[in-house]
Amino acid sequence: MKLFSYVVARDYGFAPNPFFGCCTLATCKPNIRRVAEIGDWIVGTGSAARKRKGFLVYVMRITEAMTFNEYWEDPRFQQKKPNLRGSIKQAFGDNIYRVDARGHWHQQDSHHSYAGGAPNPHNIKNDTQTDRILVSEDYAYWGGSGPAIPGKFRNWGGIDICAGRGHKNQFPEDFVDTLIAWFRSLGSSGHHGAPLDWPRML
Repeated sequence: MKLFSYVVARDYGFAPNPFFGCCTLATCKPNIRRVAEIGDWIVGTGSAARKRKGFLVYVMRITEAMTFNEYWEDPRFQQKKPNLRGSIKQAFGDNIYRVDARGHWHQQDSHHSYAGGAPNPHNIKNDTQTDRILVSEDYAYWGGSGPAIPGKFRNWGGIDICAGRGHKNQFPEDFVDTLIAWFRSLGSSGHHGAPLDWPRML
């Protein structure tokens, strides 16, 4: 079991998407999506630029993984396809990619396309370099109202749970076990708060 930690620099409820009964990581973070396994944990922490360094944004235990096409077709995740004319939650749906028989990627009009719906080649290239979606039914998402991370996890023998650029995944077993126990002690599960950056859209 591994723990992956990274900073959620842009928190719109898109990556991750914590809505409609499960938390999905379907865009961004291709390196984590490529190597993380079922049973591993992902921790997203707040951004220093948004004065949220040292706070949790979300925690998820990976319970399922699938390809973009499997995600696109699965009846369970149709609500996660974006609807830019719907609610703000619907607008940030992350079920946005499918690949056709010729290997051509199609991008839904979404947070990762250009204004007006034109595909964004940069985002397509980055997101689809790993054809893998991570799903969790064991998660808590707080967005901009997450709890402060206890100091011991900021300096555990020189180890800080909060990453800088990229992500961290080299944590000792006792660190991971203690962090998960602390998370469990919060008694939190599911979607608890609004994404930090939603007020920018209103």
